Amino acid sequence: MADAEIRLTVNGNAQALSVASSELLVEVLRDTLGLTGTHVGCDTAQCGACTVLMNGQAVKACNVLALQADGAQVRTIEGLKQGGVWHPMQTAFSRHHGLQCGYCTPGMVMRAVAMATEGVPAEPHAVREALEGNLCRCTGYEGIVAAICDGMACMRRQHSDEA
Repeated sequence: MADAEIRLTVNGNAQALSVASSELLVEVLRDTLGLTGTHVGCDTAQCGACTVLMNGQAVKACNVLALQADGAQVRTIEGLKQGGVWHPMQTAFSRHHGLQCGYCTPGMVMRAVAMATEGVPAEPHAVREALEGNLCRCTGYEGIVAAICDGMACMRRQHSDEA
């Protein structure tokens, strides 16, 4: 199919790209823009390794056509660290050892950031429910859940301090 022109902002940087009508957002991020922190796990939107934020909402980039991202604000794991400072959720994942092999970690972190803005309570049961669709094959989720609870609490404190 013929290429189409799209414009989107990725991690604060405006992009004008030519994409095929069948090209996926995850392909644009990884192959065109070199943002390989967004992982491809299952290609069927089941595992969540490709989770990014699009207009502030968690989406699975393997299930979004690049054309659907035209005009969107996209944030990847690479866009969380600001001015050399880790995002509170990244810090929490490190503090609570919320990873083993790390393959699912970028998607987990991005989903967790979205949870904080969605109002998910920073409580283990609520976090586990909200994580449905983001899979980890290595851990028992204990460190991940603890990290997300801590990270959300830190994000909310930071937000209230700024207000």
